[in-house]
Amino acid sequence: MACRRKGRIPMKKAAFTLVELLVVIAIIAVLMAILMPSLRAARDHAKRIHCTNNLRNLSLAWYMYQDENDGKLVYGRPANNGWVKTPTGSSPNPIEKEKEGIRQGLLFPFVKDVDVYRCPADARKKIPGKETFGSYSIAGSANGETWDTSDTVQAKIYADIKRPTSKYIFVEECDPRGVNVGSWVMDFNPAKWVDPFAAWHGRRSCLGYADCHAEMHGWKDESTIEMCKLAANMDTGSIRYPIPANEGEDVDFMARGNPCKSHD
Repeated sequence: MACRRKGRIPMKKAAFTLVELLVVIAIIAVLMAILMPSLRAARDHAKRIHCTNNLRNLSLAWYMYQDENDGKLVYGRPANNGWVKTPTGSSPNPIEKEKEGIRQGLLFPFVKDVDVYRCPADARKKIPGKETFGSYSIAGSANGETWDTSDTVQAKIYADIKRPTSKYIFVEECDPRGVNVGSWVMDFNPAKWVDPFAAWHGRRSCLGYADCHAEMHGWKDESTIEMCKLAANMDTGSIRYPIPANEGEDVDFMARGNPCKSHD
């Protein structure tokens, strides 16, 4: 009688035990906790670089405009004859209306990309009823508008701006009404805030200068940071933000750097 060949006994497939699985999960969680701050910091750094490049391009477009118009500065307020046009168009989407206003603005022929007009860290377009696209404004005294009690002397031509390397033109603004309305303005006598900033980069905002460079500026005063937070939360209760007696470094910095002729 022939012997039956015994079949090979299949080996059991190795598997994680519950303890091993929990250890792996714990290791992954620890690695994520270590890496996430670095990834977040890298992402924020990339947004700062992107925003700085945006304002460098806008500052260059602003400079090129005056170069082709006998030194006359572009009108620094959203208007039919402004650097951007007042949001317009038939679309019910406010973002699309604002983009169309950008395309019709006087600077668009020099920088034909609507995304340049927006900071990548600006989160306002996600706020219902306050949707907006543009993140930047031109300083009022750079042929824009002035505040009721501020110095009314303005730079109308490029030659009016002394030391352009230290005179900002563009600021990151967070108008609590939603869309950045008008120019960015402040009082000078004495120096105090009227319009707020946008601090989309932690305690920093980007500024674009009359010599076409752009840079991040870190705010020093806690009252400035609080002003930025109130504006980001769409707090329209005040447009005159108080400055404590022991602070004022930021407002002095902005007063010195304003392109207005009387503040050289």
